[in-house]
Amino acid sequence: MKSEAIAEVVKAWEAKGVKVIVWDRARGHRGSAYQATTVKRIEQPAYSPELNPAERIFEYLRDKVEGKVYGTIAAKQAAIEAELKALVENPEKVRSLAGWEWIRHSVASLRQ
Repeated sequence: MKSEAIAEVVKAWEAKGVKVIVWDRARGHRGSAYQATTVKRIEQPAYSPELNPAERIFEYLRDKVEGKVYGTIAAKQAAIEAELKALVENPEKVRSLAGWEWIRHSVASLRQ
């Protein structure tokens, strides 16, 4: 995706109170399109796909919803949305899945 499209999503997140995001070093994650947002962006270390916190969340979701028979796509979507809602309500679970030391250190350095 192009940075302009992603920047619009980041601005919407900012409006909802998001202050920091963690992402990789993809080309669309850089550029002047992000100048209008105050959301801090923490980049993952180079060549470290195993440190992708979003992938850990996806693995967790797959474990919760895969291997079951859903009558419709809408039913599977509802199951995924229920799991996402449960994660939103349990920040400690999210921290345990995606709050690695390098992320915590990066967030702490932004607060100083």
